[in-house]
Amino acid sequence: MFALPNKDNKEKFVRDMFNSIARRYDLMNTLMTFGMDKSWRKLAVRRAELENGGQGLDICCGTGMLSMEQARAAGSSGKVTGLDFSENMLAVARKNIQGFQLNNIIEFMQGNAMELPFPDNTFDCATVGWGLRNVPDILTVVKEMNRVVKPGGKVVSLDMAQPTAPVFKQAYWLFFDKVIPAMGKLWGGNKGAYDYLHDSAKIFPPQWELVEIFRKAGLVETGYKNLAGGVVALVEGRKPNQ
Repeated sequence: MFALPNKDNKEKFVRDMFNSIARRYDLMNTLMTFGMDKSWRKLAVRRAELENGGQGLDICCGTGMLSMEQARAAGSSGKVTGLDFSENMLAVARKNIQGFQLNNIIEFMQGNAMELPFPDNTFDCATVGWGLRNVPDILTVVKEMNRVVKPGGKVVSLDMAQPTAPVFKQAYWLFFDKVIPAMGKLWGGNKGAYDYLHDSAKIFPPQWELVEIFRKAGLVETGYKNLAGGVVALVEGRKPNQ
């Protein structure tokens, strides 16, 4: 059985793992979500309420797909910052935006989601896609996202969740336990990495518990929206107006 890293060594493990799978990450994400990941990212940005000319932050940005979706909302007069601690994922992100019409408004930078290198009240929104399950402490990261967002701004997470419908739930976990690791071994090029992604998704807090973490971080108007029957969920909250 694959041994998940503990809190003390998780940061290094996750960085090394994503460095190793960066080149194939987008392909695997599309295959494992049956191509639905694109529409989910669009919805996440809509829920983040980023407007034309706004300034957005995308943490754990990986290969930059959610950052590009933010850029489409912010338009040519806006600005989007994508932050990740994997240098190889950022290299893929920079390659991905070559030829993207709004690439000039996107800045990618290496950094730690546990200690965001930005002043308070900087961004109109902050998003994280499939990233919270990879950080050492979820509450700390959500607090940091809350800190750097302007009063009234939104914090939105898009990540794996837990379906609740009885028959669908059993069928999903059977698929998840058998098919996903096999796909990772076949196409991902790193079986251990996809074992980790599988196991970390299984222990990630369900959407209703993640909402409570958002509340503890100081956000209001918190809630979640299930996607694909609860396989994935959007969890969101708003920074209180001061």
